[in-house]
Amino acid sequence: MANLLDEVTGPVNEQGQDVNVINRQLPVKVGVGSLIFEIALWVTLPIVAVISWLVTGDTNILLILGLGGMLPGIIFLFMKVSARSYLQQLEQVIQGAASEIDNYLEQRVMILNNVVKLVDRAVDLDKDVMKSVAALRSGSIDENSRADVDQQLTTAFNKFSLQVEAYPELQAHNAIADAMQQNNYLQREITAARTVYNSRVTQWNRDIFAWPTKMIVAARQGYTTRIPFSASKATKEAARATFF
Repeated sequence: MANLLDEVTGPVNEQGQDVNVINRQLPVKVGVGSLIFEIALWVTLPIVAVISWLVTGDTNILLILGLGGMLPGIIFLFMKVSARSYLQQLEQVIQGAASEIDNYLEQRVMILNNVVKLVDRAVDLDKDVMKSVAALRSGSIDENSRADVDQQLTTAFNKFSLQVEAYPELQAHNAIADAMQQNNYLQREITAARTVYNSRVTQWNRDIFAWPTKMIVAARQGYTTRIPFSASKATKEAARATFF
């Protein structure tokens, strides 16, 4: 039998192929089969016990299988309780990972604000930079604005760097140099924090579809998949630019 995927003979897409994160949450749903499965855990052995009693007339079989027959249902009930607790804890872990990204973004806002104060009297800063700083200083970071704030920060720092480069005396300013170094450090930390966040989101998206226990619990709780971090269109276009 030939290989289903053959990297030697192709087919190959010569133009390459870009990928994007689909911005859609998928609800977890279970069908009638899952309901039948749960019911079967409770009634299968008791039904067998009744049939055996009718055939043999042995009341001991009826007693043992009848009472013991509910054990699978009870065990599965405890498994669902455990699965629900696990998913709730994982949800808090995801929130913690998202909060860590927000903390780094907030630090970048503070650095940008402090640097602008150092040089706004020495150079004629771009008005767009000043507007960005003012908006970010008073704004709050949440689930919906996180990516937008990050993009604004990156744009503001890039514009700021270009203007500072035109003033050698500012480039030699220790406070400004330290601030720009801190910004680079925070950018790396944000990237690492995003990796952790995406890892937790992937774990969540995988676990809520783990049938039977977690998937049934997730469906009953109304859980959906979570959307991992995705770079903006502007960032992707900038990454394709020629740097050297």
